[in-house]
Parts: sequence; C-alpha cells; structure tokens
Amino acid sequence: MKKIFLVLIATVGFMAAANAQRYCVIDSKYILENLPEYKQAQAKLDEISAQWQKEIDAKLQEVDRMYKAYQSEQVMLSDDMKKKRDDEIIKKEKEAKDLQKKKFGFEGELFKKRQELVKPVQDKVYNAVQKMAASKAYDVIFDKSADLSIFYADMKIDKSDEILKELGIASPGKK
Repeated sequence: MKKIFLVLIATVGFMAAANAQRYCVIDSKYILENLPEYKQAQAKLDEISAQWQKEIDAKLQEVDRMYKAYQSEQVMLSDDMKKKRDDEIIKKEKEAKDLQKKKFGFEGELFKKRQELVKPVQDKVYNAVQKMAASKAYDVIFDKSADLSIFYADMKIDKSDEILKELGIASPGKK
C-alpha cells in the first residue's frame, strides 16, 4: 500500500513539474545602472537637460525683470504704454513656456533624445534577456524594478486567442 501511495505521489509530482512554467525575476533598473553605455547616455541627457533648463530659466528671469520694471514704472505710464508693456511681458512669458514645452513636454526634444540614446541600450538588455530565456527554457521573466511586471513571456503560454474563442470571437491571430 505504501509503495502505491509513493508511486502515486511521484507521478502527480512529475505531472505537475511537466506542466509547470519556468520563470525567473530580473531587476532591469539594476542591470541598466551597471551598463557603462547606459551611464554615458544618462550623463549626456542630464547635460542636455541642464543646458535647456538654463536657457528657459534665463527667459523666465527676463520676464521677471520686465515685470518688476513695469511695476515700478506703471504709475508714470499712459494707458497705451501700460497695455504695450503688458503685451510684451505676456509675449515673453509665452515664449518661455513654449520653449519649456518644446524641450521637456510630452514627446518633446528630451523625450526624443532619450529614445535616441537610451532605447538602443534597453534593446540590448531585452535581447540578452530573450536569449537567456530561450537557452534556459524560461516561459516568463518578471521585472522587479517595475512593480513585478512581465518583462518577457513566451508566446506559447499566451492564451488570449483561446479566451476570444470562448467568447465567440474569431481570433485574428498574433504576429
């Protein structure tokens, strides 16, 4: 009886192991921070960002200087002159805000520069992870630096098409 029980447990264990998915965890932030080319790209981005920020700060200081001068002189100015100075100050401030948006805004020049400098390094890391996943037969690789998100998943474990089928929707198939 004990032999049958042990064989049964061993069989169930082997079946569970055969169906188990292999996974591991990486820390992509840690990996990137230890790559010299990432450090160089980040340093270049910091340098560019600081330069652009100086340019924007200079424009905003000019606006501030113009406003203070206007405040001290406004009692002596005619209504037309006040209006003209107001318009100049508003125009200068808008120029500074537009420059800030152009450089640092969503999909601004800093975003594009980051894509240019950092994306190749990130792609290098992703390719190394993909190669390791294939060589060690990992199905899923989690990234703990991004709230334990999935960094890589083998397409054979993606069951999205089966869910669509269950819902009665014809699957277009994945690329």
